[in-house]
Amino acid sequence: MRDVNPSANDGQSSNRVSARQIHVAATSFFALFSIVGLALYGLPFFYDFFVTDYGWSRGTVTSGNAISKLIVGPLFGFVIGWIVDRFGPRRMMISGILMAGIALVGLSLTTSLWAFYVFYLFNALAYVAGGPLPNQVLISRWFDKARGRAMGFAYVGIAVGGTVVPLLAHWLIQSFGWTIALRTIGFLIVLIALPLALFIKDNPEGREGPAGPSQPVVSIKSILTNRYFYLLAIGSMCSIAAVGGTNQNLKLYLSLDQGISQQQVAGLISLLMASSIAGRLLMGWLADRFHRKYVMLLIYALVAAAIPLLFVIDRPGMPYLFAVVFGIGLGGDYMIIPLMAGDLFGVRVLGRVMGIILTADGVAEATAPWLVAHLRDISGSYDPGFLLLIALAVLGAVAVAFLPRSRQEGRVDTPPSGQEAEVVTV
Repeated sequence: MRDVNPSANDGQSSNRVSARQIHVAATSFFALFSIVGLALYGLPFFYDFFVTDYGWSRGTVTSGNAISKLIVGPLFGFVIGWIVDRFGPRRMMISGILMAGIALVGLSLTTSLWAFYVFYLFNALAYVAGGPLPNQVLISRWFDKARGRAMGFAYVGIAVGGTVVPLLAHWLIQSFGWTIALRTIGFLIVLIALPLALFIKDNPEGREGPAGPSQPVVSIKSILTNRYFYLLAIGSMCSIAAVGGTNQNLKLYLSLDQGISQQQVAGLISLLMASSIAGRLLMGWLADRFHRKYVMLLIYALVAAAIPLLFVIDRPGMPYLFAVVFGIGLGGDYMIIPLMAGDLFGVRVLGRVMGIILTADGVAEATAPWLVAHLRDISGSYDPGFLLLIALAVLGAVAVAFLPRSRQEGRVDTPPSGQEAEVVTV
């Protein structure tokens, strides 16, 4: 990750610049480790306790994620993207880290449904403010040629967090009970991620912004009238829905429907997240060497191929095969979207572009898990929900297949005379 944009050099030694870039990568790693790995992937590990201890249905338990993201995404997604572009990602990251800690501590203390929804709102705000969006912009501002590898390394934080959290949660639950376990993870989020974020710089010194002072930008209006924006958004929404719908229901399915022990489920989820580490590193490496459209198609194909394995999860070896294949696909899924968006629309408006796309993704990620759980509640089986997720994964791959394959195909219409635009390339 030392092969970076030379314009980031502020006149100091290359070692000094490299140290700052390492700080940036480490900050994103631990922010994503905490906000996504521990909080987002950790909460579903506690869903079955809400069902068994409070008597709530699967649909009710997964509705906290659905309702909060449906409220937070449309109301705050684009606004936070604009704030990140205008004022930098650091402030948003700090607020997101604090809100994630508050959310988990609050959820560990509540026994009422209204409070459950309130603290899930904090969790959704934390994800938007401090999760992928500001970290994608931060990495894109500091890295150029090695952006895929840097993004892959940062997103390994999600995988490491997701690998650690089921094992950590299981040990804490066995030792202290599930409420104290959830509370402890909330405190750990703040302790791990906040110190690095407090001292990060939004931009390399000597640069006015993510694209530098001399680069013109594409207007949001031009982006919103570009058909490729909608293909990217549809592809992203469908694949994120498939991933989220699977993740949010996985422990419910394995533990309550398949009768797999808590310890075995923890091991499988940990294997899945460990496999996603390899997926993130591999896909980041591929994204720096091959057309990102085809890397994206590979990722979406892996997700679509993994979900059918859940139908035969009781056969020998299938739980492990599912965990590895789905984990590799999961590893690249979130990471590849900002890389493709940066190629299509440029880095300088990446916050606003990803604000819109992540808002759409948030709607998909919110509704798909709830819909799958609701179908299970009314039908008594996860089969209809899993079929829906497979269809969404395939649709996402189809949308990506129609993205541009050449620079000329990816051009945005030229604005009126006197206005500047950045050529959209892929």
